Amino acid sequence: MNNLIWLMKASTKELNRVPTISVTGMLIAISVVLSFFNLVISNVLQISFSFLPLAAGGMLYGPVVGGIMGALSDVLGYFVRPNGPFFPGFTLNALISGALYGCFLYKKPVTLKRVILVSVLITIIVNMLLNPLWLSMMYGNAFIVLFTGRIIKNLVMLPINTSLLYSILKLVERIKIRDRWSG
Repeated sequence: MNNLIWLMKASTKELNRVPTISVTGMLIAISVVLSFFNLVISNVLQISFSFLPLAAGGMLYGPVVGGIMGALSDVLGYFVRPNGPFFPGFTLNALISGALYGCFLYKKPVTLKRVILVSVLITIIVNMLLNPLWLSMMYGNAFIVLFTGRIIKNLVMLPINTSLLYSILKLVERIKIRDRWSG
């Protein structure tokens, strides 16, 4: 519990730094642009890679900044290019995802174990439980029908998303360390 409080305080302090604000803005912009390139399978099932910049922001600046990034990228993405009706549940999903990336990756080395753990948690909590719940509320479809339709998609996408996430985060970690040494 103390570790979580420390993470939140350290992440909140990141908001006072100009480099944090500028890099966060660029990562939000990249996330919004990546959200344009969704592979739409149906009106309730799509594949996107806009989570990658969100994960990088959570890793660099912590759960508070990651959560804010997630919420802002979701809202800005909707205003720039609406895809269906706006529903605040999806903004909550993005906030939770960013915060989870921050909790598991902030000020910690990027390891395959950590990346798999955060990917599995987000897949279960956000993709398989909350997304079908929000879609059920929006469209009146049965939760169990939406849930079962996501099982195969998430089983296929989990290793793809995890390997992409691990590769991108290792690259960000290497760049971050190189920048710190060059000074």
